[in-house]
Amino acid sequence: MKKKSAEKKLSVGKSIALLSGLLLFTTVLCCYALMPVITTSVLASAIRQSTPLVLGALCGILCERSGVMNIGIEGQMLVAAFTGFLVNVWTGNLYLAVLAGLAAGAFSGLLLAFMSVTLKIDQIISGTVINILAFGLTGYFYPVGMSAACKLKVVKIPLLSELPLFGPVFFTVSPIAFSAILLVLIFHYLLFHTPWGLRTRASGEHPKAADTMGVNVFLVRYTRVIAGGGLAGLAGAFLSLEAVGAFERGMTNGRGFIALAIMIFGKWTPLGAWGAALLFGLSTAVQTQLQFGGGITIPHQFTGMLPYLITIVVLAIFVRRNRPPAAIGIPYEKE
Repeated sequence: MKKKSAEKKLSVGKSIALLSGLLLFTTVLCCYALMPVITTSVLASAIRQSTPLVLGALCGILCERSGVMNIGIEGQMLVAAFTGFLVNVWTGNLYLAVLAGLAAGAFSGLLLAFMSVTLKIDQIISGTVINILAFGLTGYFYPVGMSAACKLKVVKIPLLSELPLFGPVFFTVSPIAFSAILLVLIFHYLLFHTPWGLRTRASGEHPKAADTMGVNVFLVRYTRVIAGGGLAGLAGAFLSLEAVGAFERGMTNGRGFIALAIMIFGKWTPLGAWGAALLFGLSTAVQTQLQFGGGITIPHQFTGMLPYLITIVVLAIFVRRNRPPAAIGIPYEKE
């Protein structure tokens, strides 16, 4: 009976998701028919706004699917944005700067893994330490007035960028934004269709059973947390090297915490997290369009708090229906 009930709930959930998707797609097509330029602009902005969020959510998914709670995504993004910006200023090489940001995020992931897996410190405290260190170090060492000469430019993919609506939105994008879409598809396949993903999920659900089957739980958690840190680093690099082209103290502006909400809303799946990130990005893009191009004056304070309001509402509605990995936040003791 319980199995049938669960299958029925899953079927209802899929039906609701399908109907919601069709309704949204129909709405987009109608808006494009009436206002093609504005619709394209809003959708392209939604992709840009969602990029750091989905990368941060992927970081959380890798960490928590392997059993390590990561609330330090905000700090990982910030330290990566700072490192990438400095390397860009010093070398003028944007791609080297992106790699530096990615490496900074991976190093912060290594620090988190050392505290959580080896030292077995409470994982909430470990993530808080990452956040405090990031805000303190970047705020103290940031030289005021430093500026970079350039930032990553938009790239048009031949032929595909000429498609109506989809071309300007998905195939006329900056490199990190396009790579985020590819990473979502790659990690969804890896997590649910490969032995690599099975070991990852087993370490987060039943680490003792995984250990019995020969899986090195400690190694799995270390590698996934480091890889997740690299993804958070890529999100930080996007902010300072692609979206803004500069660095500001606290420039992540809560995106790491919103990424955690997106991860939960997406049920710890890459595709689900991407859909949730697009929802947040679309809301921000619509509000910006209304404020600056819709003939309606909205105080910027309301625009700024909109993502956080949506975060609260989404968590209040969906958090009870989503089940996290069973062993999340629990240090593994090998017998």
